[in-house]
Amino acid sequence: MYMTCIDCAKRWDLYKVRIRCTCGGLLQIEQNWKELDADLLKRLFQARLMERMTPYASGVWRYKELIHPELPAEAIVTRYEGNTGLYEVDAAAKFAGIRRVLLKAQSENPSGSFKDNGMTAAVSHGRALGMQRFACSSTGNTSSSLAMYAAWCGEESYVFVPEEGVADGKVLQTLAYGGKLVRFPGTYDDGLRFLEEHADEFGLYVCNSVNPLRIEGQKSIVFEIAHQLQWSMPDWIVLPGGALSNASALGKGLQELRSIGLIENVPRVAIVQAEGASPFHRMVEAKEPTLTPEPHPSTRASALNIGSPPSWRKALQTLEYTNGVTVAVSDEQIFAAKELIDRSGIGCEPASAATVAGLKRLVAEQVIDKDETAVCILTGHLLKDADALTAYAGKRPEPMEHRMWERMMDMASNKRLAALRRE
Repeated sequence: MYMTCIDCAKRWDLYKVRIRCTCGGLLQIEQNWKELDADLLKRLFQARLMERMTPYASGVWRYKELIHPELPAEAIVTRYEGNTGLYEVDAAAKFAGIRRVLLKAQSENPSGSFKDNGMTAAVSHGRALGMQRFACSSTGNTSSSLAMYAAWCGEESYVFVPEEGVADGKVLQTLAYGGKLVRFPGTYDDGLRFLEEHADEFGLYVCNSVNPLRIEGQKSIVFEIAHQLQWSMPDWIVLPGGALSNASALGKGLQELRSIGLIENVPRVAIVQAEGASPFHRMVEAKEPTLTPEPHPSTRASALNIGSPPSWRKALQTLEYTNGVTVAVSDEQIFAAKELIDRSGIGCEPASAATVAGLKRLVAEQVIDKDETAVCILTGHLLKDADALTAYAGKRPEPMEHRMWERMMDMASNKRLAALRRE
């Protein structure tokens, strides 16, 4: 295993602490897949579903041969992440206007978001390198995931979180895990820029998605989808686009699954952004060669509130490989989809609901055919942004809870009067 730059192709040692190439390009992990046997791997992964209380009980490390085969098992830092549900939801299919929709609830991860899939790989590798202080810039989910893993293995975490635009629940979760919180003026992008420039000075191991091990861990999401569907993929996979790490990981994972022979058909990928924070969508739509950052991103879906997504080049490779598309949706469309997902009994934070909102729009625009199938990835838990739930209460013309109480009291009183009359 080694790292290569996606821009200049320079090779780097995997066991040296490095986030970017000297040319400024992002790094990615390379492995040799030629000696892997697809049928043997399928049997191995299936057998590991029986594992309990070992690293292979993790929905990430179950696929260790495809994630980090050289990492010693005793070095793995795991909370048995992954293992998240894949649910067929008829109401979502009807809402989007498509034949079949499955929701991949990454919200069921230990810290409540998909970030755990990548963080277990980043922290495990960092500790194998001898690092003891881990850091990230975050709109919330990354910080709580990092703080959880650092606490679990007895190390320190430093989380850089913007002063505004981040859900209180995510900040409180980070603090509860013992993360050292650094609040700063500006956006996620400013915090990441600071870490890339100064992490070495402070002895910090950066665990944002610019770290290629994060991408390796997050590949497991699509590995698990393929495994759950018995290695037969849907027509589409739809996911939200914030920092674009998930899109990057998804594309890399699909390429590897196909290269090894674990899947035959490669689904198309749709990346959904919020209209107020959609620099990647605008770039793709305008067929521009480079991304122009959004200096003042603005969306109520806080996990999407990123104006300069660092992984845009890798995400573009995913679109090229899968013949994928992008779409932007309004906050109103996001919250309409969120209400449907919440009412289905699964629930999600607003950024997750962008997937179903985007699917609905793509079907309406006839980009996706109504007879096709789609998996929508729900990235964060319902309670990650509890304030968002008040939007539903605000829609009610009067407090239904009080009316329900009054009706029930009237019924109870009437029954007691009827009983007295019978006596």
